[in-house]
Amino acid sequence: DVQLVESGGGSVQAGGSLRLSCAAYGYTYGRYCMGWFRQAAGKEREGVAYIDRNGITAYVDSVKGRFTISQDNAKNTVYLQMNSLKPEDTAMYYCAASNGYGACVNRAYNAWGQGTQVTVST
Repeated sequence: DVQLVESGGGSVQAGGSLRLSCAAYGYTYGRYCMGWFRQAAGKEREGVAYIDRNGITAYVDSVKGRFTISQDNAKNTVYLQMNSLKPEDTAMYYCAASNGYGACVNRAYNAWGQGTQVTVST
């Protein structure tokens, strides 16, 4: 089974930065899409950033220019660098993997991590 383990969440003031990591275990990493999702209290989960095996990335409009997704294939790890954080970025962030077809933003994600909390204060 695929196991995804996130780390790097925490509390930060607005304008600050955090880097999330997602390590994949038991997984043929290079063949799949990876994504970062978030869910704020009382809101639906939304996709934030995606990356495919070739390093092609996609972002939700609200984080473009502030967040960067990257991957280290040798370490089977995906990262989300979050800069210029805003209070509205506060959420539980989840890493997910997809072995489906098509563009990463359109895929169903079938493996999920446990989540890591990001809290941004004013």
